[in-house]
Amino acid sequence: MKNVSIFTALAVALLTPSAFAQSWEVGGGAGGGFYTSQDVTASFGSASAKIQSNVAGSAWLDNNSSGRWGGELRYDYQMGALQLSSGSTEATFAARTQAAHYDVLYHFAPRGAKIRPFVSAGAGIKIYSGTGTQVVYQPLSNIALLTQAQDLTPLASGGGGVKMQLASRVQLRIEVHDYLTPFPKQVITPNTGAKAGGWLQDFVPMVGISYTSPEGR
Repeated sequence: MKNVSIFTALAVALLTPSAFAQSWEVGGGAGGGFYTSQDVTASFGSASAKIQSNVAGSAWLDNNSSGRWGGELRYDYQMGALQLSSGSTEATFAARTQAAHYDVLYHFAPRGAKIRPFVSAGAGIKIYSGTGTQVVYQPLSNIALLTQAQDLTPLASGGGGVKMQLASRVQLRIEVHDYLTPFPKQVITPNTGAKAGGWLQDFVPMVGISYTSPEGR
């Protein structure tokens, strides 16, 4: 609940009349998510665990300063089945993720430039949700079980891209983000005696369109 309160406060701050009097940007984009994997190990063997690549979508709300700095409140939604594999044996389970985070942006060109490369970094939360149907027997369940649970994890965010002015208040955004979270042990649950840890990395290239205020160009 504390994390939700923080993001609510940030959203309210961005939407105040003073924020609109400065400069703002609202938009959305689509792309794909590509995860790294982590091993779940037991005394008798191991399996590689990851989230399968699939489509990703995002929506954002920015408040930009008069200089090159800006802040961005962002919501991300991503499909992608849970996957556990060892040799020729594989188990999958339908899933999705949702994330909310606040990023600080630095632009390499001043406001008003038609092309503005930028980098971003921030933090937030991510929810992994197993949405598949449980079965009596799941392959590799002696190492780990793919479940219908939800796993709330902290999220670190980094990225970069470019904003290109298409019209007086319309921008094209091309960007790549790198999201990191601790391994979601509630949805990919190691069996008794098995261990899993480390971080999952999610690379998300994306193309989007945003609408800016007159001051936000």
